[in-house]
Amino acid sequence: MSGSLTGALRPAFAFALTCTLAACGGGTKYRPVSDTPIRVGAPYKVRGQTYTPAAQPAYDMLGYATWYGSESGNQVANGERFQPKWITGAHTTLPLPSYVEVTALDTGRRILVRVNDRGPFGESARIIDLSRGAAEALGVRAKGKAAVRVRVVEPTEKDRAALRKGKTAQDLPPISGAVLANLQAQFETGVGTR
Repeated sequence: MSGSLTGALRPAFAFALTCTLAACGGGTKYRPVSDTPIRVGAPYKVRGQTYTPAAQPAYDMLGYATWYGSESGNQVANGERFQPKWITGAHTTLPLPSYVEVTALDTGRRILVRVNDRGPFGESARIIDLSRGAAEALGVRAKGKAAVRVRVVEPTEKDRAALRKGKTAQDLPPISGAVLANLQAQFETGVGTR
């Protein structure tokens, strides 16, 4: 009898398994976390302003950083799943992904950040949005907006791999007092006067 019962249950089990697998196949398809292909992208418009992505190996700017973290699970611009605790960021025009060194202008602390999203939009003095994890690592989470320097870098493969896995890259020593004072002065005469 158990043989005939098992035979009778096979089609029902197969149907249930098929339905379960079909349900798993729905929803958002996230791109695997990878550094290839690098996507530059076409010009796009947000809130009436046009942004033109481009390779910018010499990018080095002063401005403000803000952070975001409640969008957990959302898909970022390069197709990956947003992970708020990871050290990532959003930039309006850098290729995705890109790697940047972000320096807090109040402390001189520096971190490596993997840019995989687009933003911030609106205020022109905001040059990067950091994930909650990146804001914490930089020591600026308590602030709504922090003065920063952002420059494109080419980190080691070890640091890239760590950031792709949601870990922090190597600790970078703070910049010297003289360099920090120079950056602060440039910020005050440039961005700080906007």
